[in-house]
Amino acid sequence: MKTIFPLTLAFALIAAVAWIQADDEKSGTDEKETIIKVMKEAPKQPKEPVERTEEEWKKILTPEQYRILREEGTERANGKVYDEFKKQGAGTYYCAGCDAELFTSDEKFDSRCGWPSFYDPAKAKNVKYKTDFHLGYARTEVRCKICDGHLGHVFEGEGFDTPTDKRYCINGTVLKFVPAAEKAKKDEEKKKAE
Repeated sequence: MKTIFPLTLAFALIAAVAWIQADDEKSGTDEKETIIKVMKEAPKQPKEPVERTEEEWKKILTPEQYRILREEGTERANGKVYDEFKKQGAGTYYCAGCDAELFTSDEKFDSRCGWPSFYDPAKAKNVKYKTDFHLGYARTEVRCKICDGHLGHVFEGEGFDTPTDKRYCINGTVLKFVPAAEKAKKDEEKKKAE
């Protein structure tokens, strides 16, 4: 009985690696395409759910964003997106599919997992959860509540020294970033104009 759990865990890890590698191969995207779009100002926030046809999604998303957001894909670990994410300073992260605010740098931390990590969403009302069994065991999938796009997964109890002991493991390709300095500058310009 004692050997069943380690064998199950080993099988799950092998399945996870195989699934991620297969997803990487399916991607076939150019590294130039897999970046976190940096914007000068915060996008207008959607007030109701965003629904589009698959053709409409394909027109507004890059192929990599479409594969992740709409087909529940995963970007390559430790890639260009992760390097960018680690270098980004203070700011806010929005959904590439619908512009909903999701996370800020206040909740960001380096988990060294190869994907952008946050310990909590900035706007919990814009995030929803779903149980997924893609790897043969239950994981908690994180989705955008506004456009129903796949963002990544959340894991608990891994021992990180964060206020929530959670790791939101998010695909950076499906995020847009507004640096805090740019947002503050635009807010100041609006005040002067009034």
